[in-house]
Amino acid sequence: MRKARIFMGVLSMFILSGCNGFYDVIIKNGTVIDGSGTAGKRADIGIRADKIVAIGDLSGKNANTLIDATERIVAPGFIDVHSHTDTKLLINPLAESKIRQGITTEVVGNCGYGPYPHQNETPENGTSRYVFTDFRTYCDALEKNGIAINQVPLVGHGNLRRVVMGNVDARPSTEQMNAMKALLETQLKQGAWGMSTGLEYTPGSFATTEELIEFAKILKKHDAIYATHMRNEDKYLIEAVDEAIRIGRESGAKVQISHFKACNQPYWPLIEVAMDHIREARKAGLRITADRYPYNAYSTSLNVFLPTWARTGSDADMIARLKDPAQDAALREYAERKFVNIGGHDKFLISDCDNARWIGNTVEDGMKECGMSGYDFVKKVLLEDIYTDMIGFAMDEGNLKKVLKEDYVMVCSDASAYAPYGVLGEGKQHPRAYGSNVRVLGKYVREESVLELPEAIHKMSGLCAETFGIPQRGFIRKGYYADVVVFDPETVIDKATYTDPHRYPEGIDYVFVNGKLAVEKGEHTSFLNGRMLKKR
Repeated sequence: MRKARIFMGVLSMFILSGCNGFYDVIIKNGTVIDGSGTAGKRADIGIRADKIVAIGDLSGKNANTLIDATERIVAPGFIDVHSHTDTKLLINPLAESKIRQGITTEVVGNCGYGPYPHQNETPENGTSRYVFTDFRTYCDALEKNGIAINQVPLVGHGNLRRVVMGNVDARPSTEQMNAMKALLETQLKQGAWGMSTGLEYTPGSFATTEELIEFAKILKKHDAIYATHMRNEDKYLIEAVDEAIRIGRESGAKVQISHFKACNQPYWPLIEVAMDHIREARKAGLRITADRYPYNAYSTSLNVFLPTWARTGSDADMIARLKDPAQDAALREYAERKFVNIGGHDKFLISDCDNARWIGNTVEDGMKECGMSGYDFVKKVLLEDIYTDMIGFAMDEGNLKKVLKEDYVMVCSDASAYAPYGVLGEGKQHPRAYGSNVRVLGKYVREESVLELPEAIHKMSGLCAETFGIPQRGFIRKGYYADVVVFDPETVIDKATYTDPHRYPEGIDYVFVNGKLAVEKGEHTSFLNGRMLKKR
């Protein structure tokens, strides 16, 4: 007994000695900007296992790994609050385009659609081949595969409707509504962080405001967030913002407005009115926030050139309408109005398509080559691939800067994780996948002084964690998970462009995910230390 006590005493002294003086990692001599929005200060950081355990002067202390961050910023790992990576990590778990810009956590399942819940494992053409019956099976699959960064999954409202009702323009019966609400409850109880809507897309566009309020009441009960791709981002922007505010007011749920912007030149002035409405709602006590990527072009499917009624049903139904001469006049008129609103056929760039011939070409390029009108060329491409992706140059730079400066707005990518190689290197994806966070740090902080550096980092870390309720992340604090990025404030910049998008940024030196070195001297270490985070 006495020997056992002596052994335990010696062991305790050893452990305490280790805790006081030995670390797995020390990041020394850096300027720590902790994610709160306050100014940085010179400090060392000690990491043990997956946590930050010391902040201050650690000179003379020992560590397995010692990183000199002289003339570098040490910040919390960035949180991408609007991502579409979803199942891309099952194709390539390294999350190359995200982690190399300092992103350590993504909020996925946005715009009303995600890989769960699905009724079966036979998705329609154009959707991911990786689909799951519920949140739990989705998380299990990614955890088993291994992932480089953390994931915070939302439930897609479109998924709920598709499982219960299909892709139809109809109001749910009482039984259908109860089934959808029960399905949402199940995902939230399993650990989902909230629900997203895609109200410009089917079947989300078929939902009434009252339907969405009922879902949001369930989110309120679970302290989960309602993240919305609103019904409109141009002519009816104000009405769309007011709907989001109403949903928050009548349900009590937190509301996150996705990729907040005003599209198409005639409607650019509406951004000021929209911001005023959000400010007033926040003053009234509503919990309304937003995100924005730092580019003036959006990315979506080319099939948005079809009106909502033409996108109901299956892929085969959409194709049949495109081929139906009786529908031609209505579809043509709708598409041509979109060209007028944005300012020309050259404003639309095809970014990914089954026919590689069109990738990187504008609609105007295709019109000239094929001798067709804008609508006829779009129709031709959609008949080749109904899920062709496009980029639309529709936003104003001045508006972008105004939105970024709003204190409730976070930085996002609105993009999946890609890589310059393999399947994820195909197509000309939007450069935001590789550059959103570093573009803010380089262009809008260093070069143009739109934001102060601590303010920008807050919009990428602490504000994100607080908004979505992600515990022990988003800040450099003792006891928090060691998601950390070390970067050079004088060189950090995006390099991806619309014509050459698969390019890594510069200036990101080190990235830690849950205490493990994921990026070292700008290169991926291939560690898969990310986690599927569950809301509890």
